Amino acid sequence: MQHELRAREGTVHGWFDRDAPPVITVDPGDSVRLQTLDCWWSAGPLAPGQAIVERPRTAGWQPDVGHALTGPIAVRGARPGDTLAVRIDSVTPDTWGATHTGGSRRLFERYGIADSHTLHRWELDPGAGTGRNELGYTVALRPFLGVMGVAPPEPGRHSTIPPRRVGGNLDCRELVAGSTLYLPVAVAEALFSAGDGHAAQGDGEVGGTAIECPMQVELTFEIADLRVETPIADTPAGWVTMGVADTLDEASGIALEALFTLMSTRLGLGRGDVVALASIVADVHVTQIVNRTVGVHAVLPHDAFAAAR
Repeated sequence: MQHELRAREGTVHGWFDRDAPPVITVDPGDSVRLQTLDCWWSAGPLAPGQAIVERPRTAGWQPDVGHALTGPIAVRGARPGDTLAVRIDSVTPDTWGATHTGGSRRLFERYGIADSHTLHRWELDPGAGTGRNELGYTVALRPFLGVMGVAPPEPGRHSTIPPRRVGGNLDCRELVAGSTLYLPVAVAEALFSAGDGHAAQGDGEVGGTAIECPMQVELTFEIADLRVETPIADTPAGWVTMGVADTLDEASGIALEALFTLMSTRLGLGRGDVVALASIVADVHVTQIVNRTVGVHAVLPHDAFAAAR
């Protein structure tokens, strides 16, 4: 069955909460055509000369909320300890977006622009796959959702900014259409939410934001026969394992531990062998450095061992 879920007051929220009532309940195998706002709850594109703080807001925005997330979506039968599989069938950006250098003052002091608030407005052409800003620069689009996650097990409202082992603000640019994201379920029926559309972003998201834009996406939900302790994904680039932590060293350790487990299971090899092979064929990327906790993802290409078969 296919469901429709539009972004409007009552379906958009700015936190993760295990006690939030779902706005829709789906069965495993169902798809949802999902509309998301941009991360700032914008009601429309910024006008020329308009500052980021002057943007029009969608109903439901409050000063203390985080990213605009659509959901929660309950998946019938999902239980703590299960793995939720989210297949990303399509991701289509709107025709406008914005990039703003803001967020982490620590980073912007390092960059020497702590008191600068640069804003780029983008005109997006989803059909051509390009975006153009007011400076005349054109970039290729590679759209994905920055936030996809399920509710954490701890009570209360949780910020959308730091990613967690149950997903959230992962900002992993590999999660494009054709990918399947696997998330550990922590609460009954998972309570999945998504938002923070990125029309394009580099690894690291070093300026604090991507091309932030509204999205139309289609997602299909399953309960997977796969045990995960941290988000992993099957993507066009290969298998991707993710780690989030306070430091890049810790995050890389989590991502690599998940990669070694995945390789050992799929290849039937011991720890030493998979570590040796990973050193040859896997890549480690800095996912993002701007979300309070940092992210690292490891990529194992699907054809890594094709020549050996």
